Amino acid sequence: MISPLAALPAEPVSPTGDVALAPERLAHSNNLLQLIQMRWLAVAGQLFTILIVEFVLGMSLPVIEMVTLLAVLAVFNIASWLRQRLALPVSNGELFAGLLVDVGVLTCQLYYSGGSANPFIYLYLLQVAVGSVLLRPIYTWAMVLVTSLCFVALTQWHRPLAFPDVGGPAPSAHYVGGLLACFLINASLLVIFIGRIGRNLRQRDARLADLRQRAAEEEHIVRMGLLASGAAHELGTPLATLSVILGDWARMTPFAAEPELREEIEQMQVQVSRCKSIVTGILQSAGETRGEAPEETTLHDFLDELVEEWRQTRPVKELIFDRHNLPDVPFIADTALRQMIDNVLDNALEAAPQGLLRVQASCEDDTLTLRVQDQGPGFTPQMLQRFGKPYESSKGRPGGGLGLFLSVNVARTLGGRIEAHNRPGGGAEVVITLPLASLMTSK
Repeated sequence: MISPLAALPAEPVSPTGDVALAPERLAHSNNLLQLIQMRWLAVAGQLFTILIVEFVLGMSLPVIEMVTLLAVLAVFNIASWLRQRLALPVSNGELFAGLLVDVGVLTCQLYYSGGSANPFIYLYLLQVAVGSVLLRPIYTWAMVLVTSLCFVALTQWHRPLAFPDVGGPAPSAHYVGGLLACFLINASLLVIFIGRIGRNLRQRDARLADLRQRAAEEEHIVRMGLLASGAAHELGTPLATLSVILGDWARMTPFAAEPELREEIEQMQVQVSRCKSIVTGILQSAGETRGEAPEETTLHDFLDELVEEWRQTRPVKELIFDRHNLPDVPFIADTALRQMIDNVLDNALEAAPQGLLRVQASCEDDTLTLRVQDQGPGFTPQMLQRFGKPYESSKGRPGGGLGLFLSVNVARTLGGRIEAHNRPGGGAEVVITLPLASLMTSK
């Protein structure tokens, strides 16, 4: 009597205990197919066992009844196969019902062949193991209860099995009680440990999925970095040419004599200078510093300079910068860090172009915290759920969201993180948390 047990994949369960939709439905369908295949092996194995016991070992069995049970199991398996071919999701309840049919047929076979005295009674444990792998905990413990009741019933009601050359009194109540205790302990341990193993496997799969996602994001960053570095090299020459031409125009008499033209030329020179600075920053981030060494400064000077430069180069209405009680420690002016903070400020400005922006800097437990607050509409739940993912933006244009995506990865590289949430009074807040140890000089 072979029980339909196989190395079946564990069912993924959501954190709330509910089964998720599409992937789990596919897993249930595959599990049902596995049960169908193993049930055919069970039918063949039980038929083979009955024939061996009856005709080889010479033990008398109610062959007609037992073969009829196998026919019923075969018909049920055909119905299960037809059900599996339907384009409908397979639920936990259906899998549980199928296992109950297997338990019922096994119980009837044991009833006709000695009950609890039949050595095949421990096949109930395999049914419990299958349930532990396939079903949710509530169904698994229900399977333990059902098999235990069947076990108890078989100790009282069964047809005796006449073993040849074996005599003696029937098992005592103490023996039956010990047998039942052993069965319950084994069944409970199977459920507990298989459940734990399944949970560990799901946690491992979740970690691997997170690592694969991070690897894909880092590969994406590398591709963008190569593209940006190549573009920066290409832009260097035309920007230098424009700078020279604008310098010549500024000295030419027709332009110098016109205040409006001179003012426009000066504005163009400022913008060209800013473009050259951006190109230099890109090359520095790519490791091509063009002979410029990293700048050592202090935390106060770095933040003051960054905020002041950003305020002068953006059309911001009002920006409040608060670094009250922030320690002034030695600091490395990292280009990637500067660009990361600029990206967060740019996003806040785009969310609330006419509103008030506030930047609060604080330090606690050797951790630098920057809070960027705006008075915009805030983040939608979908944006908060996928915050920092590429191409996730409310701006409605292709390529949006790359700034925050790069900022999140820069913070992660520095050992920190970036989080976002909506403020109770309106607007959004982005919190940048960085360990000072990764930003300070070794002095």
